[in-house]
Amino acid sequence: MAVLKVIEILADSDKSWEDATKKAVAKASQSVNNIKSAFVQSQSAVVGKKGKIVSFRVNVKITFEVK
Repeated sequence: MAVLKVIEILADSDKSWEDATKKAVAKASQSVNNIKSAFVQSQSAVVGKKGKIVSFRVNVKITFEVK
């Protein structure tokens, strides 16, 4: 029987939500082994001056196996 644990990571990117998600997984993988999945729980964007999006944000749940 496998034991799985879930952590939440908040990440942002000036490029896209996809890039923010990749950054979240990359950062988590520096200290967590056996990552099995990433679930984007929510997305948001920061709007700057002149109505332009300046940052994309994601709240990601990362699941990994505990050995």
